[in-house]
Amino acid sequence: MNFQAKKKVYFKTFGCRTNVFDTQVMMSNLEDFDITLSELDADMVVINSCTVTNSADSTARGYINHLKKLPKSPKVFFTGCGVWTKGESLFKEDKINSLFGHSEKEKINDLLKKEERFFEAGDLEHIDDTIVDRFIGKSRAFIKIQEGCDFRCSYCIIPHVRGDARSYTEDKILEQIETLASNGFGEFILTGTNVGSYGKKQHTSLAKLLKKIAMVKGVRRIRLGSVEPIQIDDEFKEIINEPWMAKHLHIALQHTSKEMLTLMNRRNKVLDDLELFEFLSSNGYALGTDFIVGHPGETEKIWVEAMSNLHKFPLTHVHGFTYSKRDGTPSATMKGEVRGNIAKERFAQLTQIIENKNLEFRKNIQPLDILIESKKSGIYTGLDQFFNKIEVQSEVDLVGDWIQITDYNPEGPNNVAKFR
Repeated sequence: MNFQAKKKVYFKTFGCRTNVFDTQVMMSNLEDFDITLSELDADMVVINSCTVTNSADSTARGYINHLKKLPKSPKVFFTGCGVWTKGESLFKEDKINSLFGHSEKEKINDLLKKEERFFEAGDLEHIDDTIVDRFIGKSRAFIKIQEGCDFRCSYCIIPHVRGDARSYTEDKILEQIETLASNGFGEFILTGTNVGSYGKKQHTSLAKLLKKIAMVKGVRRIRLGSVEPIQIDDEFKEIINEPWMAKHLHIALQHTSKEMLTLMNRRNKVLDDLELFEFLSSNGYALGTDFIVGHPGETEKIWVEAMSNLHKFPLTHVHGFTYSKRDGTPSATMKGEVRGNIAKERFAQLTQIIENKNLEFRKNIQPLDILIESKKSGIYTGLDQFFNKIEVQSEVDLVGDWIQITDYNPEGPNNVAKFR
């Protein structure tokens, strides 16, 4: 009997944790294809794109050009947020074979079978129904709990490519977590476009969801994606010391100047933010944030004020961006552009401040609960409850294990330890 070999599909994911989950949804719906972890073996490549900045679009375009040079010259399928910004031009220029939007990704098995080219952008109201039962190459599980955003920050295109905020049902989320927990996952990262908005149209809340997730057998630690300062309410504060909460929160400030927050159409206020961060820090939390450097209107005076304020914040991590124009947003037409060399210098100053704060935090030696995720060149790596990376030497096979370390050295950007 002559069996035809299945075609191999390689997934390339750009951008955020939400895209990581979306890729797993697509993988879970592939029935008639094999997944390969090497683009060189691929007959087809699915690009899950990011479009948060113009440069993100350029990165995807560069990757597409790279694929054309591979020996097998795989078919290229384009999906993700870039569908709504650069997808049409890529399709018309024949840079990609076909295109499909977020709402169509659960149909991927049938879409990849099509011989003719197709352009199926779909809609911005869809909620997935797929239950993901594994995460290929991951020790931690990402769980998407909501989609879309109702905020309208001046620099951000995402609400226009992900739609307005809408939440997955509680039952669907719990079913997803129960499935993954039964398959050995113990750490769960809740993700979405705007995680803190979960449940607001369903008369529930993120805090209520977290308490129910924690009751699922096998759940050991829960992390959150980025939340907004105004979403850390009294109900949420009541659960911050629960043992299943990771001792790290990523709270999006975007800036520490009152004037810049107004230009960015942000809802948070510097003094309120500082009070919140001090409260969380006093409860033992490591705290991360997003920060945009070089947004139009960021004068030297404003920058000096912002850095003076930043020093007051008990931050340990930062996801910094130098502003990159995103066509179609209010910020793209604002005056007072910051020169690239100045933005670069400011970015270096920002990251150095937070790196110093992180090192000081790690010098306060305390027991670390670590999930070991990988091994490379004889060194195991994992993340502790504070979202700090640790490198561990051990003769024992630790990948996928939980360990506690009490003796370690905070060296450079990571902690270093031995485990016997």
